[in-house]
Amino acid sequence: MAAELLLAPEILSSVERALAEDVGPGDATTEGIVPAGEALNGRIVSKESGVVAGLTVARAAFQLLDQKVDFAASVADGDIVEAGQTMAEIRGSARAILTAERTALNFLGRMSGIATRTRQFVEEIRGMNARILDTRKTAPNLRASDKLAVRLGGGENHRFGLYDMILIKDNHIDFAGSITAAVSRARASNSSLTIEVEARNLADMAEAIDAGVGWIMLDNMTLDDMRRAVVLNSGRAKLEASGNVSLKNVRQIAETGVDYISVGALTHSVQALDVSLQVVRML
Repeated sequence: MAAELLLAPEILSSVERALAEDVGPGDATTEGIVPAGEALNGRIVSKESGVVAGLTVARAAFQLLDQKVDFAASVADGDIVEAGQTMAEIRGSARAILTAERTALNFLGRMSGIATRTRQFVEEIRGMNARILDTRKTAPNLRASDKLAVRLGGGENHRFGLYDMILIKDNHIDFAGSITAAVSRARASNSSLTIEVEARNLADMAEAIDAGVGWIMLDNMTLDDMRRAVVLNSGRAKLEASGNVSLKNVRQIAETGVDYISVGALTHSVQALDVSLQVVRML
């Protein structure tokens, strides 16, 4: 199947831009050393254990340079791999494979790192009702692939951008003068979108409930205040815990009874999974 049919347009565009950035007017090293028409066999190997994400993106990087490159995944996105395990076998134009190598591995490594981190958070609260959400703290121009990686790791996506949900944060509240005023303005401007309000304290929480908001973010609240918020809410709105969430405290946060826990660290400070391309033999 052509690479264009495998990916969302936003992700395909990111791959195209990444290739253009890396290749520029040409791959001086590969074009100087590898004759046109030569082919090779290779394999992509994980050098550490983790959750796979981005195989279709890596495939697209190679096939955008040469659609005849054969990319055969040995595992599926969302699978766990161990150190030394083959993730994919690749065969075709030596020039295309060597030129696209870094772009393909950059996406695969970054996305697998995000998926691996997400899976750790998901596993940490297994058995609880809360769900792990991502944030908009993604790399510029990589939001679609970053958020896909979160899903492959078992997490859920919060709003994708500024256009698909209204999230009234502290600066909006301060500008409007109150939560009540900010919610009223938001409803008047676009009543079709879900409205979420950031609550800095329990007083904000109570005002948001009185305003009939269906989703409330508990911003940097203590565990005790989160528990009080759950009781005060009494199931009326969805509650999202946010701020300073780590693997050390995420289960305690889930135990307060909140519905969602948003974790910026899933995407804003990614440790990429270490993956490499190994040439098996020239054809």
